[in-house]
Amino acid sequence: MSLRKISRALLSVSDKTGLVDFARGLSALGVELVSTGGTRKALADAGLAARDVSDLTGFPEMLDGRVKTLHPRVHAGILAIRDNPLHQAVMRQHELPFIDLVVVNLYPFEQTVARTGSTHEEIVENIDIGGPSMIRGAAKNYHDVAVIVEPADYEPLLKELRESGGTSLETRERLAAKAYARTGAYDAAISTYFARKLGEPFAPTLNLSFRRQWKLRYGENPHQHAAFYVEPSAAHVCVANAEVLQGKELSYNNLLDLDSALNLVREFDEAAAVVLKHNNPCGAAVASNLAEAFQRAWDGDPLSAFGGILGFNREVDEATAARIVADKRFVECAIAPGFSPTALEILKAKENMRLLRTGPIGPSPASFDYRRVDGGLLVQERDLSGDDMKNAKGVTKREPTRQERIDLVFAWKVCKHVKSNAIVMAKDGMVVGVGAGQMSRVDAVQAAAKKAGDKAQGSALASDAFFPFPDNVHEAAKVGVTAIIQPGGSKKDNESIAACDEHGMAMVFTGVRHFRH
Repeated sequence: MSLRKISRALLSVSDKTGLVDFARGLSALGVELVSTGGTRKALADAGLAARDVSDLTGFPEMLDGRVKTLHPRVHAGILAIRDNPLHQAVMRQHELPFIDLVVVNLYPFEQTVARTGSTHEEIVENIDIGGPSMIRGAAKNYHDVAVIVEPADYEPLLKELRESGGTSLETRERLAAKAYARTGAYDAAISTYFARKLGEPFAPTLNLSFRRQWKLRYGENPHQHAAFYVEPSAAHVCVANAEVLQGKELSYNNLLDLDSALNLVREFDEAAAVVLKHNNPCGAAVASNLAEAFQRAWDGDPLSAFGGILGFNREVDEATAARIVADKRFVECAIAPGFSPTALEILKAKENMRLLRTGPIGPSPASFDYRRVDGGLLVQERDLSGDDMKNAKGVTKREPTRQERIDLVFAWKVCKHVKSNAIVMAKDGMVVGVGAGQMSRVDAVQAAAKKAGDKAQGSALASDAFFPFPDNVHEAAKVGVTAIIQPGGSKKDNESIAACDEHGMAMVFTGVRHFRH
């Protein structure tokens, strides 16, 4: 019979959210409660009777609580197979009690690591030993034992017990899968901590743990199934932690674009807005206020902006919201630190438009990028350097003017977020043309020039990698580009410099490449 009655439950939790109500519900159903130190005290304070685990084992908690549940009377009660006559005989011979439900959430190791000021000793003390052992034992014996590792499962389990008198095999198997996922994530966090402590950012074995946040309607295309997983320890401002305020369910492609939009606007100290399309910025601008920045970002390429993703680095105010809904613009999503109450009211006119609030945006934190390849995983540091211009140097006869230098820096920051080969043309703090994902750099220059049209006149151009030939300079000069920023490092740099001098253009080398494949 797959239904299993619960007669005895062992509760040992660090996170006591919902504990008392859950224990009260179990007690009302006639379940004997067994618990450890802090958990037992919480239950006793609430007026609930709970047998101390020391009474069960015959041994006191010892070594400052390091040893309390690591005992045969605990683990035999968890691991004994109820339908196995030999197991039953051993349990009777040694008068061992069965444990039908294990409720454990682990010492807060991840939170201790993430907390500023935690010492190595504190972190090590928050490595749980007995908890994972009980969880794994109960999960292994899921045919007979139920295991709970998070408070979200308290009420569903009580509901099943009240309605059915026991737990179903399906429930126990589901809880076991969740339990192993938790212990796996816990061990991954510990191994990652020690690898970093030993100065090994790229450890010999990489253990990653992500928690499913949403099942998505589909992936990049409707025939692909998809889901969104998040890092449990991610506490910084990012798409994973953003609050969805309105709109339809987010899609796989929405999330990719929202992430790109957020990472681009956080590059700027000034009020900035960006329009993303197919994971490339088709418009971006900075201005004295957000409404103007948005308008200039949209006007950079209004044709491509249709159906785009918006990113902002300031709270969206009434004026900006009014411009978003003007002229019946079709916008998929917008992500921003916040939306004023008036702005939210205005944006209700676009009820299907997804709005995400991040809270105050700071710089991107140092972390890793992961990319799946068939049979493996590529891991690298995030591209966060090379934008302060400390090592940038003019290489042409003419130095950039003050305004050209401002536009070069702006274009350079945007170019980092464009798929390579990447070219960005900008003027007066506004993107006027983008050439993205081209197989040759001169094609990218020509694509950006075509997008820019007359707005290319007097613009600054950024290239994510060096010019292999001077033809790029000549193409830029044709449409009126007056200044160029690029990494340099080509064997033909001298020819590109000479071409700039020929056209009276300024050029700056950064010494840093920004490929984004």
